[in-house]
Amino acid sequence: MGNLDRRAGLTRSGFLLEGITLGWNVVGIIILAIAAVAAGSVALAGFGLDSLIEIGASTVVIWELSGSNEQRQRVGMRLIANAFLLLAVYLAVQSTVVIFLGFHAHPSNLGIIWTGATAVVMFLLAAGKARVGGALQNRVLQTEGKVTLVDGLLATAVVLGLALNASLGWWWADPLAAYVLLIYAAKEGSSALRKPA
Repeated sequence: MGNLDRRAGLTRSGFLLEGITLGWNVVGIIILAIAAVAAGSVALAGFGLDSLIEIGASTVVIWELSGSNEQRQRVGMRLIANAFLLLAVYLAVQSTVVIFLGFHAHPSNLGIIWTGATAVVMFLLAAGKARVGGALQNRVLQTEGKVTLVDGLLATAVVLGLALNASLGWWWADPLAAYVLLIYAAKEGSSALRKPA
């Protein structure tokens, strides 16, 4: 009975972590849209699209946790892997377009504050998902935690890019940092597709 209670508690924790992730990203899409329009920032608009990917990935985990079985885990892993690959494509396109167009966004204090806070929250959520997913031996939750980690890393790259643009005029810093994340996202997505749930 103790193991069943512990598993039920861990499952509730998984739902809570995903609920916080969903809520944060839904609010984030609104804030990022306002900041992106005000600053004319492609990076902020793109980060809003990344939040949509994270919302989709969290929805998959909530679905999988609500009736975990081998079939759901296989489908869940495939959907999460595709979210990683979609994120890699998004980063490649956005970064390349921004660099080649030499697009210069205006400084955005709102963008810096929100993406900085998002980085901290996503890193904490990613750590929680890794711990709970490991305890549950749930690869879907663990893999989605890596999507959350990439979201935190991307938020860090965006906030650094915005800060360097605002302070030094280095408009190219954000898209350059995104290429590093692109490699990580593509690697994790390919790995998740190859491994069985």
